[in-house]
Amino acid sequence: MNPASQASRAGRPFRECLRDCRLVLMEGAVLERLRRDTRLPVDSPAANAALLYSEEGRAAMGAIYREYMQIGVESRLPVLALTPTWRASPERILASGLSGCDVNAEAFRFLDGLRSAFGEGESGIFVGGLIGCRGDAYRPQEALSAEEAARFHRAQASELAQAGADCLLASTLPALSEAAGLASAMAKTGLPYLISFITRSDGRLLDGTPFPEAVKTVDGSADPPPAGYLLNCVHPSAVARAEGLWPEWLAQRWLGLQANSSDKAPEELDGSPVLEASGSPQSLAAQMLGLRRRWGLKLLGGCCGTDGRLIRALARGSAEEDPP
Repeated sequence: MNPASQASRAGRPFRECLRDCRLVLMEGAVLERLRRDTRLPVDSPAANAALLYSEEGRAAMGAIYREYMQIGVESRLPVLALTPTWRASPERILASGLSGCDVNAEAFRFLDGLRSAFGEGESGIFVGGLIGCRGDAYRPQEALSAEEAARFHRAQASELAQAGADCLLASTLPALSEAAGLASAMAKTGLPYLISFITRSDGRLLDGTPFPEAVKTVDGSADPPPAGYLLNCVHPSAVARAEGLWPEWLAQRWLGLQANSSDKAPEELDGSPVLEASGSPQSLAAQMLGLRRRWGLKLLGGCCGTDGRLIRALARGSAEEDPP
């Protein structure tokens, strides 16, 4: 069996979950929480992927991931945890001095080991392979062309798929061009995959492309197209200001949100030395659940400034809306 066929079989339970489940919890912040732990060196070009090779780093990451997994198991909701590989392209692995290490596969094995500790509960825990853009996620002018991106990201997508990931997610994407190339690279693996953009309060990507236009373009260029689209690194209030500009058909393709705790613009938050928040985790969850009711979102989690309090609030709120 070729790797794409193996990946397709591995991804089937996640496809079925997306089709059948009312809500899949996603993780909250991981890398940002680690960055605020001054004991940990996360300034490597590979970011928190480098922490896989230290006992202290694995312990710190494990505690964060277990918290999110535990909330899903306790809430009887499926949960999607993402490998610490947002900055684990071959280029960054080489720059981090980890070229002899199978970083992406090790990241999957790390999360797979964490979920196996939940016994019967592990069946509701999915491990997604996380990929980021090549350059700065807040600088769309650094984005690769579609052709360059397809070549650049192919190796990492293949490594994560062959390691056993349930799905792939390209996250915090500021520009349509690189997203289209990423979609092409991920499509070749046979796994279900998701694309997650950053948008402004006018409903446009950081490169100026309207979100619905970006969805249509990627859907029309990738074969197969993504399982769906998400937004991340954005506050739900910014999404609410833009949603009136979006067509009804977008509800069939926009599946989720990993929200920031702050309503500031992405550039204002980039590199902020303090934790920014606009309200409580409960109020943030309530706004996200409002978007879920209006758009039928299935994937909800956190981005900058969030932790287990938001994920637990989402679980509780959804339980009130979807009683057994």
